[in-house]
Amino acid sequence: MAAMNGAAAGLLATIPMTALMEATWEQLPPKEQYPLPPRQITGEVGRAVGVWQHLPEPAKEATTLLSHFSYGAAAGGLYEELVPRQARNAWTGAAYGLGIWTASYLGLMPALGILRPATRHPPRRNALMIAAHLVWGGVLGSLTRDPHAT
Repeated sequence: MAAMNGAAAGLLATIPMTALMEATWEQLPPKEQYPLPPRQITGEVGRAVGVWQHLPEPAKEATTLLSHFSYGAAAGGLYEELVPRQARNAWTGAAYGLGIWTASYLGLMPALGILRPATRHPPRRNALMIAAHLVWGGVLGSLTRDPHAT
């Protein structure tokens, strides 16, 4: 049951994360305004299974959002399982969000050949994604915290 609460919190935390990503992306220099990681990741997976090129743009956008929010929900469920209830707060959530960024963008996605490692992206793009994961994690931690913990 705890993982379900964490998944719901992760899903909700993805809302401000996504808003920050989109608003900050618009401030990047034009040469750095290539698709954000959720779109890149979803596109790579879609191409690998042979469906991406057949989807109209609205379906690509919907699929990208669905996969992004699903990843946020799954990571939120994992947070609730890994972090003791009394330790859950905005700070531990933000640290967890940074851990998710590190594991995903320096490890998992490059290892799977889905995304170039963060070290091969411009610093501003990395700052955007790190900030977004800190926001996501902070909101996740706040939503799952024990109201009786001090």
